[in-house]
Amino acid sequence: MSTNMSMSTGGAEASPSTTSAGAPATTPAGAPATAPADTTPTTPAGAPSTTPADTTPATMIRVVIADDQPMVRQGIAMLLGAESDMEVVGEAGDGAEAIRMVDRHRPDLVLMDVRMPGMDGIEATRRLIQERTDDPDQITKVLVLTTFDEDAALYGTLRAGASGYMLKHAAPTELTDAIRRVAGGDAWIDPVVAPKVLDTLREMASANPEGRPSLDMLTPRELDVLSELSDGATNSQLSKRMVLSEATVKTHISRMLMKTGCHDRAQLVALAYRSGHVQP
Repeated sequence: MSTNMSMSTGGAEASPSTTSAGAPATTPAGAPATAPADTTPTTPAGAPSTTPADTTPATMIRVVIADDQPMVRQGIAMLLGAESDMEVVGEAGDGAEAIRMVDRHRPDLVLMDVRMPGMDGIEATRRLIQERTDDPDQITKVLVLTTFDEDAALYGTLRAGASGYMLKHAAPTELTDAIRRVAGGDAWIDPVVAPKVLDTLREMASANPEGRPSLDMLTPRELDVLSELSDGATNSQLSKRMVLSEATVKTHISRMLMKTGCHDRAQLVALAYRSGHVQP
């Protein structure tokens, strides 16, 4: 470490500095005045810095919890609050309040119960997903969390546009994993009800004169995306044509795969042509 030296000007008379009461200490003319030693700690070259690393997640997942049972909301809020990348920004006791919370906080995801007083979770999901067309990229994703695995609840929420369906008896790690996946644009079906979804899709296919899945469960917006997809557009091209973010395009495609039982984009496109949704 080099010490900065302050040189006195040639021929100038040094000012006396007091070191003790009444005893002036002088610096000989022309001699350098020594600055106080620098006691700032230094890090040897090549040594790692001891400054604590910033562990704040790059992106926080902002969540609204909609459930008519306060204890359930509190328990979920405590669970998510322990995750470094999740933040509960609002709670609601019914569907109408859930919509108000979304308008107020603009969360990334709503954990939505199905059966609530007044407006239920299915209707609230439909309004959040299908009626918010002013800014498609601001559509909040919905993950249904319920105790019911009834067909009406399952297919009602999927038709309404939910990105996932989970039962409340799922393990905490399964819930947080599902939240991250849905927030990232993927679809999620609880493994317990997944066989029922597949069985219903098979029934729909057998009822179809051509023996194929139908597009009945797709929302109007998803059908628009499917039309562009059938034209050979990539996610990037879809994003530009429909004025959507690529993350939103991915979400729509994931929902369509989940609802139709298709395994990939190619099967979706084939289904679009065979069902008559698009013409060759």
